[in-house]
Amino acid sequence: MFTTRSHGCPIRRLRLPAAFVALLAFASPAWGQSVSVGADVVSRYVWRGADFGESMAVQPAITFGAGGLEFGAWGSYSISRSGADANENDLWATYTVAASSGLSVSFGFTDYYFPSPDAEAGFSAGDAHTLEASLAFSGPETFPVTLLGGVLTGGGDLYVEAGVPFTVSAVDVALHMGFVGGESVFYGTEGAALINVGVTASKALRITETFEVPVSVAYILNPDQDRAYLVFGFSIAP
Repeated sequence: MFTTRSHGCPIRRLRLPAAFVALLAFASPAWGQSVSVGADVVSRYVWRGADFGESMAVQPAITFGAGGLEFGAWGSYSISRSGADANENDLWATYTVAASSGLSVSFGFTDYYFPSPDAEAGFSAGDAHTLEASLAFSGPETFPVTLLGGVLTGGGDLYVEAGVPFTVSAVDVALHMGFVGGESVFYGTEGAALINVGVTASKALRITETFEVPVSVAYILNPDQDRAYLVFGFSIAP
């Protein structure tokens, strides 16, 4: 998928206003600049086991890169007026250090902004923003696991997720499991809970000899809320 904030295993890049970055000694990224744009279309916006808006959604993204540093904006907009309360417009930044073996570590920050249909609650309203600092790990090909830890800067809510990617019959498959460390208003838990278990299968759908569309299907279970979702999505990017 083009974006990383969708329903699958979210090494969902960590988002802006970030003025940090600890450099690890074992690697030095090659510096270069890049810009990418695109969008996902999903049958449901399910993130960390929660359904946002209970509607199809369009999720545009723009990303700027310079060496190991990336930053940009990501959004999700329900196609249903009833799902407008779940609309989202995030700013993010992440710094990744990668070793020649394929192992990488990413540090980042996200500003999750939820624009309210209420015109009085604009971008400057503090209640419309939730901040998160995160750390992500991706293993080398010999140990292809992913780990993500995120802490909300307000209440200190901790989310931890582990994932395992593999390939079956030319289809990319990823298993993931995520839990919350304690009681959380943001995640709707009364204590430590398993909230996000699932499998995502993705494959590029060939339209012409030169044009492909990545498509995916994810089955997601939230044991804490006793909810299950089956989500279809596709990506569009130049």
